[in-house]
Amino acid sequence: MTLALRRCLVPLICIAALPAALPAAAQEADTAAYRAQGRAELARLKAAVPIDRPARNVIVFIGDGMGVSTLTAARIHQGQIAGKDGESFVTAMDTLPHSALVKTYSHDTQVADSAPTATAILSGVKTRNGSIGVGPEALVTDCAGALRHVVPSFIALAQQQGRATGVISTARITHATPAAAYAHTPERDWEAKLPAEAKAGGCKDIAAQLVEDKVGSKLDVVLGGGRRYFLPATAVDPEYPEVKGARDDGRDLIAEWQRRNRGARYITDTAGFAALDPARDRKVLGLFQPDHMQYEADRNCDKAGEPSLADMTRTSIAMLSRERRGFVLLVEGGRIDHAHHAGNARRALEDAVALDQAVAAALEATKGTDTLIVTTADHSHAFAMAGYPARGNPILGVVAGDDKQPSRARDGKGYTTLGYANGPGAVEGERADPVATDTTVLDYKQQALVPLGGETHAGEDVAVRAAGPKAHLFKGTIEQHSIYYVITDALGVSEK
Repeated sequence: MTLALRRCLVPLICIAALPAALPAAAQEADTAAYRAQGRAELARLKAAVPIDRPARNVIVFIGDGMGVSTLTAARIHQGQIAGKDGESFVTAMDTLPHSALVKTYSHDTQVADSAPTATAILSGVKTRNGSIGVGPEALVTDCAGALRHVVPSFIALAQQQGRATGVISTARITHATPAAAYAHTPERDWEAKLPAEAKAGGCKDIAAQLVEDKVGSKLDVVLGGGRRYFLPATAVDPEYPEVKGARDDGRDLIAEWQRRNRGARYITDTAGFAALDPARDRKVLGLFQPDHMQYEADRNCDKAGEPSLADMTRTSIAMLSRERRGFVLLVEGGRIDHAHHAGNARRALEDAVALDQAVAAALEATKGTDTLIVTTADHSHAFAMAGYPARGNPILGVVAGDDKQPSRARDGKGYTTLGYANGPGAVEGERADPVATDTTVLDYKQQALVPLGGETHAGEDVAVRAAGPKAHLFKGTIEQHSIYYVITDALGVSEK
């Protein structure tokens, strides 16, 4: 269990209750209403006009582990907590007019982790599981091979054009997806330390690359978690006295960043975030937790406070927009993935909703004619939405029909709409009856088939959706690394 999760298990007053009743509007629709809805959608599709010119700005949203089943369940959840018909609810991501299915396999595996998938999206090549920002020629943990096969990200190319750049994540900022924006390493776990052999070979840990290397040091906005990866083992965390730094080289990279960036802002909480002035502040490093940031469902329980993903997106856009040549921003909803690994659907869905709210903030803060907005996932999870629940049935509840009575499996027990193919929700022996418990509570772990300590990624295609210049190029079924080429085409640069 991470520190971020431990922090908020006790103050249950912070946990929002789910609605007890759902709207009946869906059952009131008739044939005419459905036909009108279909005609309106056809008119919208016909009215969509491709914007076939370069983009001034690019914003890429990655929902870590946000597969299609998560998108659907999160849409229903978002609608239901708003007191609306969840099934027909329209999210911000749903409004993006162009889309494609994306193949997520890595260079060496059918089911990928976040390191090669983020590298594919940001750098245009498939690579090996565990590797970030290097080509498939480099073997995992092979420092020399990694240094010979570095692949630049579209963040690096944007910086070469003189654009402002930023990276936001609710995970550690040194974690796989955000690291792919600025780092190059054959081993994703080299976040704060690495083997002596790798050091001798010239490799650097990911945190050091953010502070002192060409791309990381030029980032204008960096917001996320992972403070302890920048602090020496002797340093005490400012918010958690029991937590110390993770570095064994004695370096205080936060102090080094401040010395390198005189006049820039380093912030650790909501007070520091609120003090940011987008009209004046040109550079910021925000590290809001020693490890990952809080889950969205737990965020309000944090004593020092953390900004929402939407707030971080909104402020980042305001800061980066001052650059007349435009900007590129990467935004990751990193903890969708972590909640799925824990077999905890509610936290996963609420983090997916938080990402959608960040997309909505970006749509509001930018012009659709000059900003390419892309939303996608790096991979999916072994997460299913199944059974035959009636329309309006609580998405986190047990499957029930129109009579509101729980459906029963062959063992006579109920089952939930949401579940996992594997993970910590599986048990040996007789399974519990979910009808006898509240499956909507925050800490409930959905039942799973195969007992594992942590639920795994899945290998099916994910979605990419987009709006703005060059967004119409997302269509059909594409390779994951092709996303990079659409983005670089929108930026008007060639890959290197």
